[in-house]
Amino acid sequence: MRTELVSEPGLADHPNEDFASVGLPASGQGGSLVVLDGVTPPRSETGCLHSVPWFTARLGGALTELTVSLPDVPLAEALSRAISRTSAAHAETCDLSHPRTPQATVALARWFPASVEYLVLSDSALLVEAPDGTVTPVLDDRLARLPRSALATDALVDAHYRNKEGGFFTAAADPSVAARAVTGALPRSEVRTLAALTDGAGRWVEKFREGDWADFLALVRKQGAQALVDRVRELERADAAGSRTYLGRSKTHDDATVAYAEL
Repeated sequence: MRTELVSEPGLADHPNEDFASVGLPASGQGGSLVVLDGVTPPRSETGCLHSVPWFTARLGGALTELTVSLPDVPLAEALSRAISRTSAAHAETCDLSHPRTPQATVALARWFPASVEYLVLSDSALLVEAPDGTVTPVLDDRLARLPRSALATDALVDAHYRNKEGGFFTAAADPSVAARAVTGALPRSEVRTLAALTDGAGRWVEKFREGDWADFLALVRKQGAQALVDRVRELERADAAGSRTYLGRSKTHDDATVAYAEL
């Protein structure tokens, strides 16, 4: 088995709001990938004393432990428990009902000798490669389906679309959101490689159109995850004005994370 993990902040003088881990049980019979993309808050009040990196470290740490130590618990239930645990850690000091309470997107995968499970919530992604080289992206596209007008202002998004029916969902303070995730399972024999990534790394495909998801995975396999992130940074610097990005973007540089596993 080969695993690789790269996580790089968008700006060197800013904390990385992403989280990534690879969990390998002592039994050697499986493993898990956990990738979170912390949602950068607006400059206005969030109702919380804690930073986004604090939140993603707590939630990601809980997910890493739960996906490995409780193999019989489905991934959606593991996410629900991890959110509950994280919420309890700051419920007495923070307003967890605030729409901008710290939150994150989620991409999870867990494998056993006979099966592979997956979960994706919001705009992180999971790539699944079959033995014949076919690459299938597992995506939660609810945010992407919203019209641009719906995302015009933070206030509009928070009032009508963030963690609301008809909008999109992130892992914040409500454990029931785990039931909204895209989930599934595959026979282990149908999966050769997994890659979980945040949208900062996914810009290589989704914003800059350098190739498709199969090309993305091939680049990571041949040159490594760091080479992929380095290429995204080159493209960002060359396109600081955003002229090549068909969908637009809010940041010139975003935190970029890739967790890769050859099974």
